[in-house]
Amino acid sequence: MLDEKAVHLMVAMHRIVRHLRKTAMSTSMHPTQFIALLVIAREQPVRIGTIANKVPCSQPTATTTVAVLETSGLVRRRPDTLDGRATAVELTELGAETVAHMRADAGQALTAILTDLTPEDREKVLEAGEILYGVADDL
Repeated sequence: MLDEKAVHLMVAMHRIVRHLRKTAMSTSMHPTQFIALLVIAREQPVRIGTIANKVPCSQPTATTTVAVLETSGLVRRRPDTLDGRATAVELTELGAETVAHMRADAGQALTAILTDLTPEDREKVLEAGEILYGVADDL
């Protein structure tokens, strides 16, 4: 029974992510850029290697992703305060506004998905989301 539940969870997460990408996150931003921007918002100032570990992606992909975000005016690089040879990445004002907008859009889209659930089931899903967030953070 657990195997079937695991498959159902995997399929449901995949479908929800696809739905959210088509609705709330239907910007010109690639999913890797979206995740990287959220990582930067949470961890800033943050090194490229940490971004690569948290997304997860290769360090060259993280470097390219940050370069695109920087060109878009969403992030800036600055010398790392702990190691002057390294750089750290942080949000610009536009980046912070973009993150706030993306979070609001995603929240509205997810609320629409969960609207037919009972309040109890909605709370269970949101609690499970917190647990899964912690699991995903360790990947």
